[in-house]
Amino acid sequence: MPVPRTALSPRIREGRTALGARLRDLRRAAGMTGQQLAESLSWARSKVSKIENAHQPPTDEDVRSWCAATNSTDQVESLLAELHTLQTRHQEWERVLRGGMASTQNAVARREEETRLFRGYESGIVPGLLQTPAYATAILERVSRTWGRTDLEAAVVARMRRQDVLRDPSKQFRFVITEAVLLYNLCSPGDMLGQVDRLREATALPNVRFGIIPFDQPLVVTPKHPFGIYDDRRVVVETVSALLQLTQAAEVEAYAAAFDALESAAVHGKRARAVLRHAARQIAARQIDEKH
Repeated sequence: MPVPRTALSPRIREGRTALGARLRDLRRAAGMTGQQLAESLSWARSKVSKIENAHQPPTDEDVRSWCAATNSTDQVESLLAELHTLQTRHQEWERVLRGGMASTQNAVARREEETRLFRGYESGIVPGLLQTPAYATAILERVSRTWGRTDLEAAVVARMRRQDVLRDPSKQFRFVITEAVLLYNLCSPGDMLGQVDRLREATALPNVRFGIIPFDQPLVVTPKHPFGIYDDRRVVVETVSALLQLTQAAEVEAYAAAFDALESAAVHGKRARAVLRHAARQIAARQIDEKH
């Protein structure tokens, strides 16, 4: 079943609340009650209340109609700009995946092609740019079941095609994962062993810096949700219900600082490969146990 779509970040909630307050002010300035506005637009009374209290985001047409009814058409462009900013920042997965999973992967690929420095932190799964086909299939199968999308094979192909960008010497990639990523039971032990081998190869790529935060490593910052930083322009955060895109300079700087702190706690090179070997032994032992 699809997950609930009510989990908004505090900043998105604040933005919707501010937009609702602006619309409420226009209604009040026009001397109209909520019921009068709803009747003039042939809306249910509850719709006005939901928009003003940030329980329902307005559409472009809602904003235009609201401004026309309150004699405030001079506010349309400003309000639409505010609405579109919120829509860009908070995109619910149902809307993101509307064109299919493969289309979503292609959109991510375009963003990666435009980026010269990518910094990514993952605490739950292997980063998409480093996944094997088998591991990607296991992850995307879950997306397919949750959101009812049927283009699994095409999505896996598209995700694998994204990895071509790793061969571009003009780009730099910095990945940090937690050791837990290596041990979650998200695919068969055999497939996970193949994934560990792929990560071992990644430690030798000339334009890739790959780090692992071991379980016993003291941390300066709390390893919260995964995120990706595209140059110094954009941060992308995937939540349970939505895709957040953060572009304000202060937000990007905050995530960059968090990434630097997490990366400083990670091990790289030979020490990272040692963690990978240790994980491989644990996975192999699990594989033997499952066979017996």
